[in-house]
Amino acid sequence: MAHAIDPALVQLCDENLTDLPRSVSCPVYDRASLIAGIVHIGLGNFHRAHQAWYLHRLMQNGEALDWAIVGAGVRPHDEKQRQKLAEQDYLTTLVELDPQGTSAEIIGPMIDFVPVQPSNQQLIERMAQPDIRIVSLTVTEGGYYVDPVAKTFDATHPDIQHDVAHPESPTTAFGAMVAALKIRKDRGTGPFTGLSCDNLQGNGAVLRQTVVSLARLTEPELADWIDKNCSFPNSMVDCIVPATGLKEIELVRSLGISDASPVTHENYRQWVIEDDFCAGRPDLNKVGATFTDHVHDYEAMKIRILNGGHQIIAGVGEILSVATIADCMANAKIRSLFRRIALNEIAPHVKPVPGTTPKDYVDLIDHRFSNPRIIDTTRRVAFDGSSRHPGFVIPTIREGIAAGTPIEGLALVEAAWARMCEGTREDGSRIEPNDPIWDDLQKTAVLAKADPSVWLKQQQYYGDLVYQPQFANAFSNWLNMIWSKGVEAAVDHYLKG
Repeated sequence: MAHAIDPALVQLCDENLTDLPRSVSCPVYDRASLIAGIVHIGLGNFHRAHQAWYLHRLMQNGEALDWAIVGAGVRPHDEKQRQKLAEQDYLTTLVELDPQGTSAEIIGPMIDFVPVQPSNQQLIERMAQPDIRIVSLTVTEGGYYVDPVAKTFDATHPDIQHDVAHPESPTTAFGAMVAALKIRKDRGTGPFTGLSCDNLQGNGAVLRQTVVSLARLTEPELADWIDKNCSFPNSMVDCIVPATGLKEIELVRSLGISDASPVTHENYRQWVIEDDFCAGRPDLNKVGATFTDHVHDYEAMKIRILNGGHQIIAGVGEILSVATIADCMANAKIRSLFRRIALNEIAPHVKPVPGTTPKDYVDLIDHRFSNPRIIDTTRRVAFDGSSRHPGFVIPTIREGIAAGTPIEGLALVEAAWARMCEGTREDGSRIEPNDPIWDDLQKTAVLAKADPSVWLKQQQYYGDLVYQPQFANAFSNWLNMIWSKGVEAAVDHYLKG
C-alpha cells in the first residue's frame, strides 16, 4: 500500500516512484537487486549531492550495481537522519538550483543505514563483512584528530583516549574502522579502502595517519597490517550544497513530493581521486570523476580559492548582517574583497591544473558564489572557523611570508574572524555560538579588542605567526581599525591599496 499522507503530494518511497511527476527523473535500475559495496560514515547533504550522485549515474547506466551504499553515523543526531531516510526507503530528492531554472531527480544508490549505537557494534560488524570494499567518510575538516599546527595525530584527545581504553566499543568513526579491520584481519576477509571525502589537503594521507596511529596505540601488529594492506587515496570533492531547512522542504513539496530530507545543490560537481583502491572500485570516471596522480594540485586550487574564499566572505558578511553568500557577492565591496585577495594573495601560490589557470578558477568561483538560487547562509560557511581558518587560510599566509608576496588582505580576513567571534554584529544583533569551541574563541576575541596580539597567541591555530611582524602588525592594525571605524571602513582601506 502506498504511504502518501497529503493527497496533493506523493510520499517518497520505492512503491510510489511511478506516481511521481513526470518532470522528476527517477532510478531506472532495480533497487531491490542492488548489492552493498560501500559504507559511508557521516551521511549528510553533501554526500548525497556528490558521491551518491556519481554512483547513481553509474547505476542509471546499468553499472556498479554491486557498489550500493550503506549509510552510517557515530553521533547521536545521526539516528534522526537514519529514521528519516528509512521512512522513505533511503531515497533522496536532489534539486539543482541554477539561475536558468530548477530541475529535480530521485537518487537511490543507498540501500541501508546502520542503526546508531554508542558502542558502534553494528557499524563495526557491517564494515567487517566481506561485501564492503570501501569505507568513505564526510566527518568535517576538524574531525580527524589532527593538531592544526603540527599536523600530527592528537593522541591526547578525550575521544581517542576512550577508544584506546575501549577498543571494542569505540566512540569515533576511526575507532570503529580499526575494530572492523581487526575482525577482517582475523577472519582473513582482507582490507578495505578508506576514502576521505572531506576538505582536507592530503585527506587520504590524513585518514591513514589517524587510523594507523590509533591502531598502533592498542595493537602495533594490526597497525602494521593496516598500513601495509589498506589503501587511503587522496581526493578532492567540490559541490556547493546548502543546509536543508523548511524552505528546501517546501520547494520539494511544490514539485509534488513529500521528502523529509531533500537536498538542494548547484549546477557544478567535481571529484578528483587518486587511483589507489586495494579492494576494487566503481568506474566513477565514466560519469565525470577524474582519476589522477596529481590530486594535490587540484585540491590546493580548490581548498585555497574556494574554501579560503568562503572564509574571506563569511567573517565580513556576518559582521555586516549579510544573510547569504550570494548576498555577499551582490555587495560590490565584499565581492571586490574576495577577488582582490584571491587573485593577488592566494593565486600566486596555486598551480594550474589541466584546462584551468588560477585566474580562471577565481572567475569560476566568483560565478558560483554569486548564484542567487543557492541559499547558502553566511552562518553555515562561517561555522567551525577554528578548523577552517587553519586548514584554508593560514597556510597561504605562511607561504606568502616565505615568498614575500602580499598578505595584507589575508591578515584582514583573520581580523574579521576575530571580530566575528566577539559575538555581536555591527547592528547590535547577537551572533549565536557557531563553533565547537565558541566559548573559548569568544573570550579570546573580547580580550583581543584591547590587545590584538592575544588572538594570535592561540598557537593551536597560528603557531609562531604572532612573532612574524609582517603578519602580526597587519593583523593588529586591521583589528584596531575594525573596532574603531567598522569593518566596511577597513575593507575600503584595503581596496584603495
